[in-house]
Amino acid sequence: MFLGLDSSTQSLTAVLIDPASGKITCQHSVNFGADLPQYGAPSGFTPGGKDGEVHANPLMWLDALDLLFGRLASETDLSKVEMISGSGQQHGSVYLDSTFSDRLASLDTTKSLAAQLSPALTRISSPIWMDTSTNAECAEITAALGSSAEVCRRSGSIAIERFTGPQIRRFFKNDPEGYARTRRIHLVSSFIASVIAGKSVSIDYGDGAGMNLLNLASLQWDQDLMAATAPDLIDRLPSPAAATTIQGGVSSYFVQKYGFSRDCRIALFTGDNPASLVGMGATATGNIVISLGTSDTFFAAMPGPKTDPNGFGHVFGNPAGGFMSLICFRNGSLAREALRDSLGLDWSAFDQPALSKTRKAAGINLMLPFYGPEITPRRDITGPVMKGSPAFESGEEPALQVRALLEGQFLNMRLHSQWMEVKAERIRLTGGASKNNGIAQLVADVFQAPVERLDVSNSAALGAALTAASAAGHDLSLLQETFCQTSPDSSLIPDPALAQVYQDAMGRFEALLETV
Repeated sequence: MFLGLDSSTQSLTAVLIDPASGKITCQHSVNFGADLPQYGAPSGFTPGGKDGEVHANPLMWLDALDLLFGRLASETDLSKVEMISGSGQQHGSVYLDSTFSDRLASLDTTKSLAAQLSPALTRISSPIWMDTSTNAECAEITAALGSSAEVCRRSGSIAIERFTGPQIRRFFKNDPEGYARTRRIHLVSSFIASVIAGKSVSIDYGDGAGMNLLNLASLQWDQDLMAATAPDLIDRLPSPAAATTIQGGVSSYFVQKYGFSRDCRIALFTGDNPASLVGMGATATGNIVISLGTSDTFFAAMPGPKTDPNGFGHVFGNPAGGFMSLICFRNGSLAREALRDSLGLDWSAFDQPALSKTRKAAGINLMLPFYGPEITPRRDITGPVMKGSPAFESGEEPALQVRALLEGQFLNMRLHSQWMEVKAERIRLTGGASKNNGIAQLVADVFQAPVERLDVSNSAALGAALTAASAAGHDLSLLQETFCQTSPDSSLIPDPALAQVYQDAMGRFEALLETV
């Protein structure tokens, strides 16, 4: 059996798979807020951060690991686990002193992980992906490299506030003594992997690319980006490596305390987004994943390290080899809900029967569907921009605005993913709104690609389990065929009659964007 872990913002989840039977044999999750209330982090982070700071306590993650493995051991025989892999919320970082490795090597099963490793922390809290406190540091790194385009060309992204490099620079500036005592900086993923391995392990390419420090061309730490971030940073970072790299056996702590076999091995952990790409069965080029949530997310595999010339998209390593892109659209379900509420509608107005009544208006009325500042593209506006018929613009016919909002969201997504030069052969749709057949059909029509809804929960933890099995020699594509199943009767095909309609609409949509 193969174990996948996902340390997300709010929980630590385990998925255990058995390729022989094609079954997920066990799943468990520890919710940080509910199960570890002593940390005062109901949503997985410490509330009340100043100046955009959003931090979490890394000891909480260690207590969650002990708690999760205790629950697993009470339900299943962990001695049958052959390989462990995992994922962590991207960009988060943990800062450790020179005693970290020795402490890992001498863990005592009569004591908790948190109690034994807490003295090694040089920074008592870890900045996570929600942190926006590093605007000045992003500007400084960009200036040192000469331009945002150069930072993006090297690292796959422009300097971003939540990325690890700017966070490290802020720590160095604000606490130079703490930085001087720091001998190892880990990502959330590599920190958890190191604890399980009983030694400090590498950072994988997928998660490492979310730091503004990894050179995509060489897959090594970029000397100029390192120098722009903090002094002697190269000495503090583990070396980068592929996600399927086996790091050795698990620590005796987990063998003795939870019953893992001494023969159980551990592969590198990756970021939650690369792991989700695996868990959604989308690691091959041409497979697109669109997640419809509070923010909408577009991610897809790419054969090479091509970067977004506008700096909106991000490029990470693909655990299956090659690269992947991720593009986030801030106005996701919040925009859909805002229009629904402003027009006094319910969700039936967004479903297939209602949308079919306005099919003749497809691509005619345009809406920039931004109810608040957008990040792809960057537009600081607080309400939608409309261009079309009087009945549409006035709201006299609300159904026209519903169609135009959805078309605008997916035209915007298609427009701003063209830099990848990857043709969508299949779209895998996930997230709450993916269950809506009307929305799913519009995705198929705008992208002119078949849409599938997957019957997958905990996609990051599942992706980690599949990566563990792949590292042990199982064929990843066959594993994905087994474990990444589509929901029954959930597939939709595009209407070819709308291909040119939406091609033309995308050009007019782009022109409207240029006016704001």
